[in-house]
Amino acid sequence: MAAETMRPLHPVLAVVERYVLLYRRLWHASVFSSFLLPILFLISIGLGVGGYVGSIEGVDYLSWIVPGVLVSTAFQICIGESTYPVLGDFKWVRAYHAMRAAPIRPADIVHGHLIALILRVEVSVVAFLVVVLFFGGLHSPWALVTPLVCALLVASVVTPVTAFAASIESDSYFALLFRFVVIPATLFSGVFFPVEQLPVVIRAVAYASPVWHAVELCRAATLGREPTWPIAAHVGYLVLWAVVGLVLARRAFKRRLED
Repeated sequence: MAAETMRPLHPVLAVVERYVLLYRRLWHASVFSSFLLPILFLISIGLGVGGYVGSIEGVDYLSWIVPGVLVSTAFQICIGESTYPVLGDFKWVRAYHAMRAAPIRPADIVHGHLIALILRVEVSVVAFLVVVLFFGGLHSPWALVTPLVCALLVASVVTPVTAFAASIESDSYFALLFRFVVIPATLFSGVFFPVEQLPVVIRAVAYASPVWHAVELCRAATLGREPTWPIAAHVGYLVLWAVVGLVLARRAFKRRLED
């Protein structure tokens, strides 16, 4: 009787549940990249290289690099979970086709994928912040808003990359994505050094990256200071990426699943 009165999950929540169940079974494979690697990187670069660098913009290098490593970690998780897994669920595993056979719309799949990745990134972000707190890398209670910034970054990165992955037939295109988008976005977005040190042309590329805007917001939060641009400009730019990417992702999923 109880089973008969149970209401089914909302389609989006059902998709999220699927990702959560998969992560519960496979989380061991992501522990190093999501938790240990950022901490080791912070110690080696923040403390090791920081001993030679000294201070940047009036703060020690460890404190300066913390928000960059935080955002970079969230960015890498987004890229990793929105490229091969998405193409694989279309082409090889065909999990999305199985979902479409159930009463789940392509838009529900996109929304569920996005929510699941936000949850995944938030776990890593909170764990990273707790560890950094013991290193003295947080200088303001505004650091509590960094998980919100990272959630916005996830939306601005996952949606367009998911749309791209849903629109291709060969994983060889991912090499172009990593080479011309992911690597420059990691190296030239203020993660390791101020972008003002870059030539004007490359600096413009940095400003176009959602990663730089997230780094600036997180750095302002952890250091308790004003960001380079107005907060509304940074947030608005990330929201624009998220909205456009969501429209493209929904369109790509609908086209591929209804052909």
